Amino acid sequence: MADLTALVRYLDDELRTSEVPDYDAALNGLQLANSGNVSRIAAAVDFSADTVSAAIRERAQLLIVHHGMFWRTQRLVGAAYERLQAAIMNDLAVYASHIPLDLHPEFGNNALLAKELDLRPSGTFGRYKGIEIGVMGTSDLSTTDLLGRVQAFSARFKATAVSTPFDANRRTRRWAVVTGAGASTDSLEEAQERGVDTLIVGEGAHHTAIQAMENGTVVIYGGHYATETTGVCALAEHVSKRFDVSWVFVNVPTGL
Repeated sequence: MADLTALVRYLDDELRTSEVPDYDAALNGLQLANSGNVSRIAAAVDFSADTVSAAIRERAQLLIVHHGMFWRTQRLVGAAYERLQAAIMNDLAVYASHIPLDLHPEFGNNALLAKELDLRPSGTFGRYKGIEIGVMGTSDLSTTDLLGRVQAFSARFKATAVSTPFDANRRTRRWAVVTGAGASTDSLEEAQERGVDTLIVGEGAHHTAIQAMENGTVVIYGGHYATETTGVCALAEHVSKRFDVSWVFVNVPTGL
């Protein structure tokens, strides 16, 4: 049995929760307390009715998520009230880590996705409020092969990876990874500026594909959910070992 306060303190220190900038509504850190004890951790990409229910079924006392309870000012009515009520009634604490988890060098979504794809980062990428969220590196591999790697990874989470068009003989020399909603006007401009020819992301608006094609950049869209599964799992596993508690991954794919 672990003490929730000690566990949260460790997570905040490890993830540099108070230092890393994020969206105002992200509210990184402990978002919902419990009675104070944790013997089992559930990890999930999203805070939702399904992940709360699954965590309760798994008899977890702490749910670690990447996308937390609040992303805007909202009333606690309907589904928002019901999932919160379920968590409180079942003594389930909720800890969220968004950008602090994205950029962590060991447990971060970007570093771990690169590892899953057998890519070795040599630097960071993806500027945001004075920090860089993603990773980048050099290679000499077929872009077709790289797309296949992303497709195989994404399929594990019921997602279909797609890319902007490219020639069958094209090779990827410099790549970057920014998980989640990583394709944006800013990230594509940065890719062009820094000579990145292949950008691997979770998702992006339609216009990002047009911009990429005009710039000569290939964007591989691996799925928002799929590309952000690695971090919460690695973090929960690490914490479970350090505090001698069990953990489980609550897999609720969105298909996106």
